[in-house]
Amino acid sequence: MVFVPIIHTDAGKKEGRMADTQPVSPIGAAICLACLAAGIAATAMMKSPGPVFAGIAAGLYFLFAIKVADQWEKVAVLRLGRYIGLRGPGIFHVIPVIDCLSRFVDQRVRVTDVTAETALTRDTVPVNVDAIVFWIVWNAEKCILEVADFKEAVMLSSQTALRESIGRHELAQMITERDTLGRELQRILDEKTNPWGITVQSVEIRDVHIPKELEDAMSRQAQAERERQARIILGTAETEIADKFRQASLVYADNPTALHLRAMNMLYEAIKEKGSMVIVPSSAVETMGLGGMLATTSLARPH
Repeated sequence: MVFVPIIHTDAGKKEGRMADTQPVSPIGAAICLACLAAGIAATAMMKSPGPVFAGIAAGLYFLFAIKVADQWEKVAVLRLGRYIGLRGPGIFHVIPVIDCLSRFVDQRVRVTDVTAETALTRDTVPVNVDAIVFWIVWNAEKCILEVADFKEAVMLSSQTALRESIGRHELAQMITERDTLGRELQRILDEKTNPWGITVQSVEIRDVHIPKELEDAMSRQAQAERERQARIILGTAETEIADKFRQASLVYADNPTALHLRAMNMLYEAIKEKGSMVIVPSSAVETMGLGGMLATTSLARPH
């Protein structure tokens, strides 16, 4: 008769393993093989079948009695159905048949992807929100004894809390204030999960999806808002320019010489380029006194 030990070496196996499957550890399997080899060797030397049966019995005992928990794991030991304590990390011993193990609890930071589909905001807008919840088991004893499936409980609680948070905020707040929504969601989850020995470290709102029709309406609204702001800026500029002209007119009203100098400067700026021609109304010429000035200049020229 040959006994083949069942060895689970996958690193992710312990998340869902339960006591009724009785998984064995590599160390227990190695000790079992060593006991079998020692029994076979003793039988060969003593010419008696007794040592091999003793080796098989000892090997089977150590196969199911030696357990190993990884550095980040804890496990509860139940003796005849009663909780006697936590074990791990490292190697530990249990009594086969009498003792059984609970689920191995991973105490590292975990990530849960949560989605709320067609949830209504405070202003009755249907949205789909994707969030990521980072949580950790800080008390493995509470987590094992008080919650049947703590991972499922965290996921369902996160979905409920996310819908509750969405209903408290308007769409604009959800888009522009994601950090606030994440902190509120973290607070709601902490109130639910702390009695289970679980702490929510942070919540990140990954994306907020809105209906296509609403996206088009919001795009048109944004364009209209930008057009309104552009018109307001243009009107403000016109008002400021008109105010500056009014102030300049007050200065020129009390000082005609300054007005003439300004007019002459404007005329010079217009004709200083070669080939330029400026048509000036006669009234402007008379106002600036350019007629007498030009006549004097003409008389002064040699013929």
